[in-house]
Amino acid sequence: MNSKNKIYIAGHNGMVGSAIVRKLREKGLINTITRSSSELDLTNQQNVHNFLQEEKPDYVVIAAAKVGGIYANDSYPAEFIYQNLMIEANLIHSSYLAGVNKLLFLGSSCIYPKETQQPIKEDYLLSGHLESTNEPYAVAKIAGIKLCESYNRQYSTDYRSIMPTNLYGPNDNFHLENSHVIPAIIRKIHL
Repeated sequence: MNSKNKIYIAGHNGMVGSAIVRKLREKGLINTITRSSSELDLTNQQNVHNFLQEEKPDYVVIAAAKVGGIYANDSYPAEFIYQNLMIEANLIHSSYLAGVNKLLFLGSSCIYPKETQQPIKEDYLLSGHLESTNEPYAVAKIAGIKLCESYNRQYSTDYRSIMPTNLYGPNDNFHLENSHVIPAIIRKIHL
């Protein structure tokens, strides 16, 4: 990467996306492209396609997702699987069509089986049953990984997937019912 490269960060207002934007800018990579969800609906295929065709970024980082804790995942499974599938499918496919050769997809450690051996190895993916409370989210994230692998295999792209774990920090969701455990505990202590 150099300072002239255009880098689109999907999900730049979220905890991970905003951290990526801050780090890129600290490194002098200031040619970042961002759009809020009110400016660009990532679940709308045509809008995503048009945006990427117009902007023509060199790199795409997918940090956008519908996220939440156990309560939210268990209460809204259709929203979690649908929105996450649409976001990643639209961004990955439209990136390919726009000529983006380098893409980073952020997944989740929930993609691994509930009863997996520790420490977790990549080979454990799809080797057992997922945690039922967030299975729709996990299935969507697995689909994103497989999309990246498939585009690499068929089109020789460089689309990579990483699975950050146990994240919390600035711009996290601190809602008492819909957040992950650590931010909810921080909020409870604060209150």
